[in-house]
Amino acid sequence: MLRNSKSVSRLDILDWLKDPAAHFPPQRHADLTENGVTVRAVAVKLGVSRKVAGTHLGMLTRLGLLRTRRIRHRTYYRRDEIRIAEVARMFEKGW
Repeated sequence: MLRNSKSVSRLDILDWLKDPAAHFPPQRHADLTENGVTVRAVAVKLGVSRKVAGTHLGMLTRLGLLRTRRIRHRTYYRRDEIRIAEVARMFEKGW
């Protein structure tokens, strides 16, 4: 099955957020594991603009796979493990 680069990027993001401390540098105002990562951190990791990274993160959030948290003037993104497990079970059952 062929996957386009956008879906690969989103899968990469989900994978990186399993262990954000292993994939992203420490952040000044939030804990990577507890709070998540910023759009900027994802953009740097993907090598894309903040707008492109924000589009990916927004879609994953709307799908319920990521949760957001506002700290100061930034939004932090982290995985919603319960929702991801629910989606995985749906696929295992053949959707």
